[in-house]
Amino acid sequence: MKLSPKERAARIARTDLLIVFAIKGKKLDLPEGVELAAAAKKDFGGSFRSTRLCDPTGGTAKRVLLVGLGDNKSVDAEALRRGAAIAVKQAEKLGIATPHAHVSEAVEKAVGGAFAVGCALGEGLVMGAYKFTELKSTKYTPKVKGVNCAGEGAKFKKGLREGKALADANCFARDLQNRPGNFMKPTDFTKHARAIAKKGKQLSMTVLNEKKMADLGMGSLLSVSEGSSEEAQLVHMVYKPKKKATGRVCILGKGLTFDSGGISLKPGARMDEMKFDMSGGAAVMGVFHALANLDVNVEVHCVVVASENMPAHNATKPGDIVTAMNGKTIEVINTDAEGRLILCDGLCYATKKIKPDTIIDLATLTGAVVVALGHEISAMFPNSKKLGKDLAKAGENTGERLWELPLLDEHKKQLKGVYGDLRNINSGQGNGSSAGAAFLSHFVGEGIDWCHLDIAGTAWGSLNRDYRGGKTGTGVGVRLLINYLQNL
Repeated sequence: MKLSPKERAARIARTDLLIVFAIKGKKLDLPEGVELAAAAKKDFGGSFRSTRLCDPTGGTAKRVLLVGLGDNKSVDAEALRRGAAIAVKQAEKLGIATPHAHVSEAVEKAVGGAFAVGCALGEGLVMGAYKFTELKSTKYTPKVKGVNCAGEGAKFKKGLREGKALADANCFARDLQNRPGNFMKPTDFTKHARAIAKKGKQLSMTVLNEKKMADLGMGSLLSVSEGSSEEAQLVHMVYKPKKKATGRVCILGKGLTFDSGGISLKPGARMDEMKFDMSGGAAVMGVFHALANLDVNVEVHCVVVASENMPAHNATKPGDIVTAMNGKTIEVINTDAEGRLILCDGLCYATKKIKPDTIIDLATLTGAVVVALGHEISAMFPNSKKLGKDLAKAGENTGERLWELPLLDEHKKQLKGVYGDLRNINSGQGNGSSAGAAFLSHFVGEGIDWCHLDIAGTAWGSLNRDYRGGKTGTGVGVRLLINYLQNL
């Protein structure tokens, strides 16, 4: 979708649909020359998510869509994102090719300035228009081709460009999530990474196949793909800023393209949703997609550990012992706790080969986190207060909220093995999400700030927020991490 910035003060050209965002209790601000019947202006209150389609009595707009953002105290970037998503969905239903969106000075002030309003508008319009239809037999062609977006000045234009880049990256991650396992295999991560890396001189990538991972001693990661005909992949992408980097951050994503549970087979009900077990990897790829179009001041390494977990005669069995890259041995008590087995070698690789200041991993790791936090908030387990605070702030900024859960020394001790150094679950102790994070903590190098994000609840199945929600993937983590990187 093309977003074209326009000056708010300019008289609008003829349009089939004018979109006007309204604040409850404030006078309706219409572009110059556009007139509505007094009853229409009076009856529309501007309550959050309310809409009214009007026939104007004068001006260059054929129809006017009023979209309410709520009262002034509650209007923020999230309200505008949702309002923009509502508007673009309505324009699609009406078959409008190029609607015109008008953002008033009052809305701009309430949201936080011209840049913030441009960014939120771009995000909401693009994400709100998203549909995954590529595997349907009938080709879907969106009716909305672009939106003329009226705001104020260069900051608005910059915000609109950034909002579109972030939304495009989010939608890219959702495309990866929504493809089933036969269309999204571990090697597909490699294919998409190569395509993205070609988009800029600041981007590069390398790939480790199973032989190279074996040479590095990644026995834990490789144990998960033993029962699959699909070869595991480790995709390592690098972004280097134009100026001298102020730090080095590694973002690590779990890329389990399908999780049957292995020998510890999952129940059949909803097993189809286990195509979403690669959502952490999709988010990491989405971040790299955004970095092809946006600048940050730090050197960023994005690592995807990709695999498929299947039962077979040669699959890893409960009770087997595997050895991670750092030499620690692991008792595989349950083969369905496979995400931590691939992530732990990813953490070892990042520690030894990348040597970052900070590591953030994202994974659909535990069903327990859904019990704890539901589908609207992701869990975080930071090992430093500052990192937790910075990530929480980014979550609030983007509407991808985080909540810190405990990571105690007692949790780490629960993972002590009987026959090996560690075991991959804590067997009946409860605290499943904390136990998963505790296991991973054993593979993070000394002196590295680290945070584990458990996105099992938020990666799909969230409530409708107009620009995302329902059964399909959400692309959670992409905008959160870009905002975190930008704030460093």
